Amino acid sequence: MNSSGAARAALAGLEAVEAVGRGAIGGFVSLSAILPDGSLHDLGVQRGGAQAMLADPSFAALAEARLAVLMSSGPDRPEPLSQFTPCAANAGLMTGHRLPNMPGPDGQPPNLVALQALREGRTPQDAISLALDAAPDLDAGLIAISTAGEVALGNSASVAARDDIGQALVVEPDLSVAVLHNSILPHEALADLAVSAIRDRLAPRDGWSGSGSAIGLSVHAGPETRALIIDPDSGAPLRFVAAGKEWLRLEWEGCPVRRGDPVIAGGRTVGRVIHEAYCILRDGTVTSTRGGDLITWTAGAGT
Repeated sequence: MNSSGAARAALAGLEAVEAVGRGAIGGFVSLSAILPDGSLHDLGVQRGGAQAMLADPSFAALAEARLAVLMSSGPDRPEPLSQFTPCAANAGLMTGHRLPNMPGPDGQPPNLVALQALREGRTPQDAISLALDAAPDLDAGLIAISTAGEVALGNSASVAARDDIGQALVVEPDLSVAVLHNSILPHEALADLAVSAIRDRLAPRDGWSGSGSAIGLSVHAGPETRALIIDPDSGAPLRFVAAGKEWLRLEWEGCPVRRGDPVIAGGRTVGRVIHEAYCILRDGTVTSTRGGDLITWTAGAGT
């Protein structure tokens, strides 16, 4: 993948798959990364999957990596594990699934054929095609990332015919991710799950910069349909704005604001609500809550 914090995010994707899947997971992990200074790092564990990799003291050195790949499956694969995720500072990084490290008809492993093609200036997609298209029986799928952050993926014809594979490819201005998998069930949604976990790691939608208790806040009328008013100096919540008359009833439950509603300080929108509280209101005032009283918001989000 290509994004700031790439190594940790890639492991977040693996963690999510390991949490729900069964099959060829939880064993070896080979992880390779290129740091902004151009240095290459290869880490590997034979057993324990993502958690074992996270426990490796050397993993902290990869925090700044924007380019990272990993391959994982069952335990006890041939050493060195870096043969599954070869990389070169003047070319890019390779990973894949099945056996991309085993020689093809020309005697060369397809992942090294594709890496050499990257070194010669070919695009990731062209590099993968060069390595796989001429040998449809190869038991390999490849993911290639150039040093410029371009990402592509592909399977040999025989791997593409399997009934247990999945894949995802995301190319956006700030995020490029590719996922290939096989022999992990249930297989239909695992690639999308991995991508979702990666997104959540990089930009969690529940991340917040301000918070306060809903208890004691009253609901008032105002120009907004819904809003949370906070003190411009302390940032403490002061009151809710909500248009519905139900909030002023003798008894009512719910939250006067919803995710995405404005947070207003001194007449100016300064943020957006992230997390709501389930409020119990009496005569328009929150007297208690169910499951927690905290309301959170993030500064400047969508303002």
